[in-house]
Amino acid sequence: MARARLIGAPTRGTTNPNRLRRIDRWLTTSYEVSGVLSSAADPLVVDLGYGASPVTTVELARRLGARYPGVRVLGLELDPERVAAAAGAADPPRLDFRRGGFELAGTRPLLVRAFNVLRQYAEADVAPSWAVMLSGIAPGGLLVEGTCDELGRLCSWVTVGHDGPRTLTLSCRVSTLDRPSTVAERLPKALIHRNVGGERVHEFLSTLDDCWAVAAPFGAYGRKARWTESIRLLAERGWPIRGRRDRWRLGELTVPWHSVAPSGS
Repeated sequence: MARARLIGAPTRGTTNPNRLRRIDRWLTTSYEVSGVLSSAADPLVVDLGYGASPVTTVELARRLGARYPGVRVLGLELDPERVAAAAGAADPPRLDFRRGGFELAGTRPLLVRAFNVLRQYAEADVAPSWAVMLSGIAPGGLLVEGTCDELGRLCSWVTVGHDGPRTLTLSCRVSTLDRPSTVAERLPKALIHRNVGGERVHEFLSTLDDCWAVAAPFGAYGRKARWTESIRLLAERGWPIRGRRDRWRLGELTVPWHSVAPSGS
């Protein structure tokens, strides 16, 4: 079989242990992901662009493995030196590493995590990059593409199926949050330049900030209480919030993609 042509550009490669703990927690507890992985005979998950260290891929394999014992995780990097450096952490078939990019090294995973990969790309490259990855994902599978800060305190991601983008999730460490719109600096590439007047995501974040201000008295019961009340107020104002209150208390907020999608999309 001919080797798939590598597609993509190398990332900076910076990472830290537990940087992706928030997305990992969502992946291991989400009903959407459970529907993809729980019924599969041989569930393969690709971690695309893990960086100079394989630590976050190792953490993903451990966390997913505890929830889905038969899952296999494959870390992909374009840089052969990064792949070679990760070899010592491999534990096939549970965890392995290989050269690969958006073409997913010719594999057919059910789930792809692509974090901090598209930040260096132009906004116009996002949809084509999604399309290339989705062409390699098995039917019914899911792409989770997003970004986070260096310590993993501010995160956001888009879930994308073969039918297109589905949801946007914000996840933050509420105890260190100044205001919700701080996460704007870590929006996915498809939205980060759209946080301006006239765009839905700007209206979303501005309204969330306003709800955060109104919920200030709840801060007496802790930041989580204030965050939870902010989301309740947001829903009261007509925003289509997904998920239950227990997810909100984790610092998560999910909305349908159509409610924040860029104008003209």
